[in-house]
Amino acid sequence: MNQDAGAAVGVPDDTKVPAYSWYALGVLVLVYVLNFIDRQILSILANDIKADLGVDDAFLGFLYGTAFAIFYALFGIPLGKLADSWHRVRLLTIGLALWSLMTAVSGFAKNASVLTGARIGVGVGEATAGPSAYSLISDWFPARLRATALAIYSSGLYIGGGVSLLIGGLIVEGWNEAYPGGGPLGLVGWQAAFISVGLPGLLLAAWVFTLREPVRGAIDGLPTPRDPAPFRGFFDELVQIIPPFTLLGALRRGPLALAFNVLGAVFFALAAVALTHLVPAGEGNFVKAVSDQWLFLGVGYYAVFSWATGQRSRDLPTFRLTWGSPAFMTTILGYGAVSFVSYAASFFAAPYGEVAFSIPKTQIGWLVGAPAAVAGFLGVIAGGRMADWLFTRFASGRLFVVVFGLLAPVPVIWITFTTQSETMFYIFAAMGQFLAASALGAAAATSQSLVLPRMRGVATATFFIATTLVGLALGPFLAGWVSATNGGDISLGVRSTLWAVPLGLACLLIAIRLVPKASASLVERAGAAGEQVLKPA
Repeated sequence: MNQDAGAAVGVPDDTKVPAYSWYALGVLVLVYVLNFIDRQILSILANDIKADLGVDDAFLGFLYGTAFAIFYALFGIPLGKLADSWHRVRLLTIGLALWSLMTAVSGFAKNASVLTGARIGVGVGEATAGPSAYSLISDWFPARLRATALAIYSSGLYIGGGVSLLIGGLIVEGWNEAYPGGGPLGLVGWQAAFISVGLPGLLLAAWVFTLREPVRGAIDGLPTPRDPAPFRGFFDELVQIIPPFTLLGALRRGPLALAFNVLGAVFFALAAVALTHLVPAGEGNFVKAVSDQWLFLGVGYYAVFSWATGQRSRDLPTFRLTWGSPAFMTTILGYGAVSFVSYAASFFAAPYGEVAFSIPKTQIGWLVGAPAAVAGFLGVIAGGRMADWLFTRFASGRLFVVVFGLLAPVPVIWITFTTQSETMFYIFAAMGQFLAASALGAAAATSQSLVLPRMRGVATATFFIATTLVGLALGPFLAGWVSATNGGDISLGVRSTLWAVPLGLACLLIAIRLVPKASASLVERAGAAGEQVLKPA
């Protein structure tokens, strides 16, 4: 039998899971459901926003992906550090209240700029969810059930994404029917939808606040004492990753580090400028979407570059087990390819159905959104259970599930966006959700198994860099860009993202070879980097 980090230091892995852990997990699932309702509802509202604000698919891909993803990823790093040192329940409560409020603010947007700003706020708030929840779950459940627990939590992603289409369609059509010329405060249907799904999050935040904080690392026999200055690390990470304060962070490490950081800034700035001029663009908001895309990405990649290069001197053990670990990096980049394709397909499914088959929004909600929610839920649970079963037989067993989640959706997505049958579109859209969802719990559990308990928040933030800066920030935009430059051909746009699959497969095949040794040598490598690892309790 293979073992996770906790069992690796001699802790029996037959720990009984108390009922409270399952209750708390249920609350976190509700949080994640709302998280993705607030994030994914943009899909069913896309065509209405295009008509009202005069934007196109490229801008929508930028709004859904990059505008959200950059700030979600960047703030996820210092917030991940805070999740490793502060009260995770309180952090999640604050984040939930913030992103719910900013979702409601989206409903008052009258132009693309305001909507972009609100979307950034949603990204900052949601950046608290992953590090806090992953770390809490890893302290509520033993290693043998961790992939399953993380998969159950992750099911909220697919439930929320599917339900968002249903809720959004019902609200938009109901509102526009009741108020054809605009309702109270001049709000139209898509604006009312944002407000309606944002405000309930404030009530859920009050419920989350009542959860009990578990002892960090106790379930793995590595109880971690409380950090006496939890916000010090948060602000240190914030300065390291938010330009232009990144220059000060580099200067602390010496002149050579500063020079290297400046070279990095120049490189990413030139790359952004070059891509803005090289990538063809149309007129109006499309031009702005393309330029904003590369500007945001340039800032984001430079910020991550600054943070990663500085982490070596700030926290060498964490650096060695994350950025310095080929096993960790190939795992998260391999899953990044899954998210690259799946985010594009899931976002553009509803707009494509409206355009290709003239399907009403409420019908899309019932026949695309609801089946996608069920299929995604079943897929992530089945994938998590299979990952745990394979993990007991092969050290890299979980990664086989990630490979499946990368390859199996390819023909299904192709059929979904090329079939002439409306019925086939419904069936294959749900099937694609089921297959892609199977990879998430396995990838998340693998990344968590490659670090120590105190590093789980930062490891989660790093994991989400791959899913956001690789998947979410690039997949939907590139699909939208291809669509917008080919006469609104959404089918071609989504299918064009499949080129990422071979790259993801190469990463995962490397990870399968590297993860067993990396997991077995976890404590030793951390100790060699200067970590004071506590003896098993």
